[in-house]
Amino acid sequence: MDAFYALAEPRRRRIIEIVAASGQLSATEIANRFDITAQAVSQHLGVLLQTDLLKVHKRAQQRIYEINPDKVLEVEAWTEKTLRTWNGRLDRLDRVLQDEKKANAKK
Repeated sequence: MDAFYALAEPRRRRIIEIVAASGQLSATEIANRFDITAQAVSQHLGVLLQTDLLKVHKRAQQRIYEINPDKVLEVEAWTEKTLRTWNGRLDRLDRVLQDEKKANAKK
């Protein structure tokens, strides 16, 4: 399973945002911020763990979740690469359209 599959689900994106803003949170603290069951939140956390977007460690009886910065940087790198590709394509399209506009203006 890849990170983009995990991030396609709005609640999982929200979990990432919440944990990123807080640094570290227990499963209970995360679940308390949603209007779904703790079990449903736990399933979402499981997907985020499987894709390495989150890391977990035990503190007494709690599981504490935090962002995995390496995986987030991997997602960011892919996003930036894709953005550069699209910006390049759009720049080329803009040049073609400008050239056509100039050619039509000369007619």
